[in-house]
Formats: sequence, structure tokens, C-alpha cells
Amino acid sequence: QLVELKNGETFNGHLVNCDNFMNITLREVYQTSSEGDRFWKLRECYIRGSTIKYLRVPDALLDDVKEEQNRAREASKGTRGSGAVARGENIGDPC
Repeated sequence: QLVELKNGETFNGHLVNCDNFMNITLREVYQTSSEGDRFWKLRECYIRGSTIKYLRVPDALLDDVKEEQNRAREASKGTRGSGAVARGENIGDPC
């Protein structure tokens, strides 16, 4: 997982968490300065989504997410609408 910030710094590590605002947490991170002349090794870091310029995600991860979404979609098709009664249809004895 490679992340480049708007200020030019880069972070390369394992994606642990990501939220709807694209705030991410990385582990086993290598940070590079914007000039490319300094490096740091971090155990874990949090990056605010609004500072991210570029995010490189491995193709295998994208494929896994697509498969998971398809499985969830198929599972919801089977449960959607089951047990529903059509409009205007009487249920049971009216008296």
C-alpha cells in the first residue's frame, strides 16, 4: 500500500483500517520525506484522508473487494421481498 500526501511525503505499509472519509491506518510503515532524502520506519501511523494526494492499492485487494461485494449482493437478493404481502391483498378472515 503506497500513499502519497499532498505535501510530497510518501508512506508505504500494510493497510489496517480505512473509513468513509479515507482516513487510513497503516502498520509496518516506511515514510519518505518529500525530497526523498530521509526515511523513517514506523510501527503504525494514522493518515487523515484530506491530506492524501495519491493511493496505490494492489490489484489483488481490489479483486477481493469486488468478489465480496458480489457475494453480499447475491445474499441480499435471496432475502429481499420474502414474506411480503402484495398491496390490497387481504390477510386472514375480515370478521
